[in-house]
Amino acid sequence: MWQGVSIFMAAMCLGLLLFWLGSPFARFGLAAGRQRPFALELVWPWVKAIVPFCSRFMTWNLRRRLAHLLRQAGVDYFGSPQEFFALQWVLASAAGGLVAFLLTGLLKFSLLIPGMAVAALLASMWPVHILLRLTQQRKRAMLRAFPFLLDMVSLCVEAGLNLQGALRQVADKGPEGPLRDEIRHLLADIRAGSTRQEALLAWAQRCDLMQVQQFVATVLQAEVSGMSLGPALRAHADQWRSERFLQAEKQALEAPVKLMFPLVFCIFPCSFLIIAFPLAQQFLEFLK
Repeated sequence: MWQGVSIFMAAMCLGLLLFWLGSPFARFGLAAGRQRPFALELVWPWVKAIVPFCSRFMTWNLRRRLAHLLRQAGVDYFGSPQEFFALQWVLASAAGGLVAFLLTGLLKFSLLIPGMAVAALLASMWPVHILLRLTQQRKRAMLRAFPFLLDMVSLCVEAGLNLQGALRQVADKGPEGPLRDEIRHLLADIRAGSTRQEALLAWAQRCDLMQVQQFVATVLQAEVSGMSLGPALRAHADQWRSERFLQAEKQALEAPVKLMFPLVFCIFPCSFLIIAFPLAQQFLEFLK
């Protein structure tokens, strides 16, 4: 009798657990036409479910920093700053619970709690690491496309177009990439009513690149001083081309230093073994 009661109670607890785990899917479900990774899409209903709770613990400074990080990464599948913070909570709770499930009985309670805390901290910082990596990739892509953009803008301005027309030509015929998307965002801000100075400063802030900030400073200085924009852009393009050449020279000079470790610890020992083995074998045969 008691065995049947225990089986019934275990089945009831399992059913309640499955109901509790599946309730966010019943409320929110999977997004139609999703663009998120599959693993992120599976936990997203839970993220949506705890957003109202997690938002209470977010300061305005944290929201501003997360919004800036998401904007620089250039991805939209992480949602708003509140949803990203809720995702960190979900991953931290899952990692802490998994550690507790796997190590309960193997470790003492005094060691289990720090292990859960470390696992939760690492899991919560994992999305931040992904955003930082995506930000670096996006900045590298913009740096690769920036010289072509600068030459194209300079050519269009020298041909008689104004800056907005030159940027429109870049947005229409430039290479695909995050920099072209940011230029389209810049033109959309101007069409929405922002002044050209405000739109350019916002563009430089979104890109967060020294080269783009120097370009914006050159354009604004030319407008304030009344000088022709074409020669200023051509001088800036020549300066940037010289800087790229100096950076390439610097990387070429750093290559031998970076190769020192694999040469000394990997290539040279193998070469010495290949050369010394036949000599050692002949020497041993001579001694015999």
